[in-house]
Amino acid sequence: MISLACLAVITAGGAVSAALLAYRDDLDDADRARVAAIVAPTADFTASEKFERMSAGAATANARPNNNAFSFPLGNLSFSGEQDFKLGNGLFRKVWVSAPSSTQASDGLGPLFNARACQRCHLKDGRGHPPLTPDEPPSSMFLRLSVPPRTEAEREALASKALLRIPEPTYGGQFQNFAVQGVPAEGKVEITYEDVPVALNGGETVILRKPRYDVSDLGYGPMDPDVMLSPRVAPPMIGAGLLEAIHPGDILARADPDDADGDGISGRPSMVRDPETGEIVLGRFGWKASTPTIRAQTADAFSGDIGISTPLVPTAFGDCTPGQAICREAPNGVQERLGPVEAPDPVLDLVTFYSRNLGVPPRRDIDDPQVLRGKELFYELGCASCHAPKYVTSRDAPQPEHRFQLIWPYTDLLLHDMGEGLADGRPVGDASGSEWRTAPLWGIGLTETVSGHTLFLHDGRARNLLEAVLWHGGEAAPARDAVIAATPDERAALIRFLESL
Repeated sequence: MISLACLAVITAGGAVSAALLAYRDDLDDADRARVAAIVAPTADFTASEKFERMSAGAATANARPNNNAFSFPLGNLSFSGEQDFKLGNGLFRKVWVSAPSSTQASDGLGPLFNARACQRCHLKDGRGHPPLTPDEPPSSMFLRLSVPPRTEAEREALASKALLRIPEPTYGGQFQNFAVQGVPAEGKVEITYEDVPVALNGGETVILRKPRYDVSDLGYGPMDPDVMLSPRVAPPMIGAGLLEAIHPGDILARADPDDADGDGISGRPSMVRDPETGEIVLGRFGWKASTPTIRAQTADAFSGDIGISTPLVPTAFGDCTPGQAICREAPNGVQERLGPVEAPDPVLDLVTFYSRNLGVPPRRDIDDPQVLRGKELFYELGCASCHAPKYVTSRDAPQPEHRFQLIWPYTDLLLHDMGEGLADGRPVGDASGSEWRTAPLWGIGLTETVSGHTLFLHDGRARNLLEAVLWHGGEAAPARDAVIAATPDERAALIRFLESL
C-alpha cells in the first residue's frame, strides 16, 4: 500500500512516469521494465496490438456478444470460484420482501428503497438509465442528496474524511421513491430537458439534451432549501475486481493535480477512508470515486438502494433519518437466530465475490481499418490522456485470478474537472461539484446489446456515444472541440472504435 507521505512525490509525475517504476513494489526490476514497456502508448495504428482482443487478459470472459455478455465469470476463474460466483449470482438476483414475512431468508426490504434486488438496477449486469417516459418511475437511477456543512463538527468530519458529504437532514443521503406498505415513499423524481444545439464540421447539428432535476410529492415535508441533488444511473458491473487489482502506484503515477506537465490534464486521486480498516486509501468506485472497495460499494448499495442491513452497514432501517419516525419504527427483517443484520454472512461476501468476478467480453473487429483509424484519432485527440488504455494488475492482488493480467479498461480512475455542462454542483469528498472519475470504457460498445439502450454518462443524458463525447468540457474541452472540428468520416471512425470496445 502506498502511504500518503509518498503521494506528493507520486502525483508530481505525469502519464507512465518514473513513479510507476518506483512504486510498483510488487515487481522486481525485470518485471518493472516489462510492465513499463507493455503499457506504454502505442505509436503503430496499422494493426492491432498484441493481446488487444483479450480485454482482461486470461480473465477475459468466455462470452459471446449477446444480451448475456456481461453476466459471465472471469475466464480463468477456478471451479470452486465458479460455484461461489453462481451462489452470489442467485443472491444478486434475489427479490427482497418486506418484513414480517414467511420467507424469512428474504425479508427486510426497505422500509424505503429504490429497487427490490441488485439485478433490478444492474439489469443483466449492465448500465442503468433514467426514466424513458414521464410516467415511468426511476428504477435504475436515483438522486444523491446533501447539504453544505454548517457547523464546526460537520466541517471537521469532512476534513477528516469521517464523512464525504452531509446528508439532507430529513431525507438522508439518497432519495428513495419506493416504500413498503404503511410507510410513505419519499416522493417523485421530476426530470425536464432543455435542447442544446452543437454545430459540427460538415454541416450536421447535434441537439444535446440538458436535464434539470426536481422532486415532488414529498412524503416527509419540505427539503432543506440548500439541498444539492445529483442523479446517478447504475454503472455496468464488468471488470470491477480487475479495477480493484490495479496497483495504486499505477493510478497515482498518472495524477497531475497542478498540471505540472502543462498538457491541460489535471487528474486528482480521490482519497477516502476505508470503512473496514479506518485507513485513508484510494477511492476507485462510484461516479466520483468515493468508495474504496467492491465490498464497501456492495454494502452501501444493499443499505441505500434496497434497505437491507449487512455486517458492514448494520442499520436495519437503511437511509431513514430521525425525521422519518414512521420509517424507523417499521418492522425489519433481522432474525435473531441468523444474527444482528438482515443479510448476515455469507450473503455480503458472496454478492461481493460475484461482483468482483464478472468478466469482460473480448474485443471485436480490432483489425478493421475504420476501427484502427478511430483508435489513432482516440490517441491523437487526447482521449487516451484520461481514458488510459491498459494496465498490468498487481502481483499482490488478493485473488489469484486477478494477478498480473494485462487489462484494457480505458480509465485512469482519477477525478477530472469536466466543466460546467456536466457539473452537478455537489462536492463529495475530494471531488468538487464539477469533477468526475474517468469512467472505464471496456464493454461500452455492447451497451445496446446488453441493456437495450444507448444512454450514457452519469445521468443517462447522452443518447449515443457522440452526444457523450460532446458533453465533455473542462479538461476534456480541447478533445471535444477537436471532435467537433473533425470531418464526418473521422467522427464515424472514432465512434466505430468506441463501439469495438
